[in-house]
Amino acid sequence: MKTDIEIAQEAELWPITEVAKSLQISEDELELYGKYKAKLSDEAIEKMKDNPDGKLILVTAINPTPAGEGKTTTSVGLGQAFGVLGKKAVIALREPSLGPCFGVKGGAAGGGFAQVVPMEDLNLHFTGDFHAITSANNLLAAMLDNHIQQGNELQIDTRNIVWKRCLDMNDRALRNIVIGLGAKTDGFVREDHFVITVASEIMAVLCLAEDMEDLKERLGRMVVAYNYRGEPITASDLKAVGAMAALLKDALKPNLIQTLEHTPAIVHGGPFANIAHGCNSVRATRTALKMADYVITEAGFGADLGAEKFFDIKCRMAGLRPDVVVLVATVRALKYNGGLPKAELSKENLDALKKGIVNLEKHMENLQKYGVPVVVTLNSFVTDTESEIAFVKRFCEERGCEFAISQVWEKGGEGGTALARKVLDVLETKESHFQVLYKDDLSLREKIETVAREIYGADGVEYAAAASKQLDRLADLGFSHLPVCMAKTQYSLSDEPALLGRPSGFRIHVREAYVSAGAGFVVVLTGAVMTMPGLPKQPAAFGIDVKEGTITGLF
Repeated sequence: MKTDIEIAQEAELWPITEVAKSLQISEDELELYGKYKAKLSDEAIEKMKDNPDGKLILVTAINPTPAGEGKTTTSVGLGQAFGVLGKKAVIALREPSLGPCFGVKGGAAGGGFAQVVPMEDLNLHFTGDFHAITSANNLLAAMLDNHIQQGNELQIDTRNIVWKRCLDMNDRALRNIVIGLGAKTDGFVREDHFVITVASEIMAVLCLAEDMEDLKERLGRMVVAYNYRGEPITASDLKAVGAMAALLKDALKPNLIQTLEHTPAIVHGGPFANIAHGCNSVRATRTALKMADYVITEAGFGADLGAEKFFDIKCRMAGLRPDVVVLVATVRALKYNGGLPKAELSKENLDALKKGIVNLEKHMENLQKYGVPVVVTLNSFVTDTESEIAFVKRFCEERGCEFAISQVWEKGGEGGTALARKVLDVLETKESHFQVLYKDDLSLREKIETVAREIYGADGVEYAAAASKQLDRLADLGFSHLPVCMAKTQYSLSDEPALLGRPSGFRIHVREAYVSAGAGFVVVLTGAVMTMPGLPKQPAAFGIDVKEGTITGLF
């Protein structure tokens, strides 16, 4: 089998203008980035605003494991499968971050014969959106420190600065730094921090903004520090909004590319679901819904993170109502959750499968709480046995979830037709009664505890002293009405990465809470989750190269 990048590089791509024509978008309504990438102009989006909405299909997954789940691969393959069946579909995905691309996870373009292309462009610089977000974030940081250096008219408490610089790279050495060393003219000496760009509030703001006016309002509300009286200082107070908006003007426009089978794909925004809200932009999703009869989107990591935030943050804010959820699992990942070592996952082992399928069971139960029909799909591996597949199928159907096999990695759209037909059947026969998990008027602690108990299965929540004070302060400042964005390890339903399967008898440990007032949620850090990852001992960067003008080693 060829590698993902070899398959992508051998594909025959259509000019992006031809892909756009299938959506009734003219070349004049595109902003071209070469032959195969384009941004949708404001004029194109405005022209489609009165079109009826298509059906919204969310793809999510069980907790990720080293065995792999294939959520993006399934999303892409399902879109291609709709095309095979003669249905008009568009895929709406997030942009990959350079951090995991050069780290351990790899890129985010799908895999095998279910990929979005050009794969190398998407996984690297793409259309520059992340660079624009990084620049806007760091412009605000520079203006904040300059304000202090130039006399500190706003009386900013330099011990209470909450805005962090960012970089789209895994670089643990930047988590905690000291700035302003040197001469008096080099700035005020203070501790500072970096987060990865996808954890920047500006990423969340861009992904939740309706338009440029809304973007500027959200940028202006972002809290960067507190003054000596404990009052919030915002980006608007620093007069930074206009300049940041100028940097983000083009980044706000959704990007159009294609799959290996020329299905249109809108790829825009990229917050991580373990440290941010984990969904592509509202503009991209809404635009896709005006373009096609079926829109396939995904939410990051497992359903306990990405899907929960898709429902409780994105859908709550944007008024989106998903019609069906596709929950991705693999036999290998379920056996890993059952305690089977990675080296033995290719062997049939029903005992391990029975132990590990409780992880899938919990995610099924969680999704059903939102009132949306659920289809479970097994991303197929050649090592899966008939007995294992039959067990999973029976398990799902006994619990009120439809089931289908997906073979899109190996067969592309043809390998996803069984799943596509199942989704179509559910759309025709089952009605979505979508509801959010908690109401706006609950306290922040009640919202945190609702997610911890209902979604994670925790017995309760323990708050560090600092986190407890922060939550009280946010309530006093009037932020209690906001939803919570839980930052948690993706590997477990708990906040302990090693607790696989369906852990019980545990508590969630909240160590920090802060408001993202522009995005419109309160971020809650749990366990040891990091907002600036580090590289592993053997990073993926070791295998990436350029040979005779061609990039190799990306995956």
